[in-house]
Amino acid sequence: MEWVERLNQSIVYIEEHLTSEIDYERLGQIACCSAYHYQRMFSYMAGVTLGEYIRRRRMSLAAVDLQGSHEKVIDIAEKYGYSSPTAFNRAFQSIHGIAPSAVKGQGVAVKSFPAIAFTIAVKGVEEMNYRIETKDAFRIIGISAPLHKEIEQNFTVVPQMWQKAAMNGTIQKLASIMDSPPRGLLGVSACNDDEQWKYFIAVSSTKSHSEFEEYTVPPSTWAIFPGSGTNHSIQELEQRIVTEWLPTSGYEYANAPDIEVYLNPDPQNAQYEVWIPVRKKQQ
Repeated sequence: MEWVERLNQSIVYIEEHLTSEIDYERLGQIACCSAYHYQRMFSYMAGVTLGEYIRRRRMSLAAVDLQGSHEKVIDIAEKYGYSSPTAFNRAFQSIHGIAPSAVKGQGVAVKSFPAIAFTIAVKGVEEMNYRIETKDAFRIIGISAPLHKEIEQNFTVVPQMWQKAAMNGTIQKLASIMDSPPRGLLGVSACNDDEQWKYFIAVSSTKSHSEFEEYTVPPSTWAIFPGSGTNHSIQELEQRIVTEWLPTSGYEYANAPDIEVYLNPDPQNAQYEVWIPVRKKQQ
């Protein structure tokens, strides 16, 4: 399957660059998507973030290099891209549970994380409801926060944004100026390769408000998936979209934001839609 082949080609690229810089945008190009969408696909497919996978692979090889070697730890640290011995020691111990210097002795147990290979197991146990809609550009207004290009570093940013917005009255203010579709509280990941990545908590509106930032969502075709439940259930739906629907859908990611539309934002009884920007798969 072409989609899976692209992901496996990206793994080849990672393996070839474990001792040099790994360009996330290049990984996206290999998989025919943005660096952001690549990282999301990777984490859902592999069950581990891209950054953690790369650390595991580098530390696996570093352990082999250290075993019975006369090389200095600092030289091996530099080989795998660590200019600071402290950072290398921290990364190594997080994977192996021991200091790099301890591996030079015989009989020391270390861990090995082989290179992964992606396959698709078609489950089809539960149906997935969705619709395809092409929409013109629309304006949103709200608050934003910059996102790091390595998405695992953002895991605390978004929840903290929502918590703060709920406590300081921002969500109520946004709801009062919402006047155009999609009618709901929006979580927008604007993360294309051409601009600073940002996450917005916003609404679609034609109004202006000095307190809030404007952003125009570009015209795109969207695969829209309805759901309900808790905030955890929306993550499960997004994982199913990537691992079950996308590989066999005939579509692939397009260069537009991911959007979560909260029709009822109650965190324990949410009604929501997940909007995935898509295009027909290139032949």
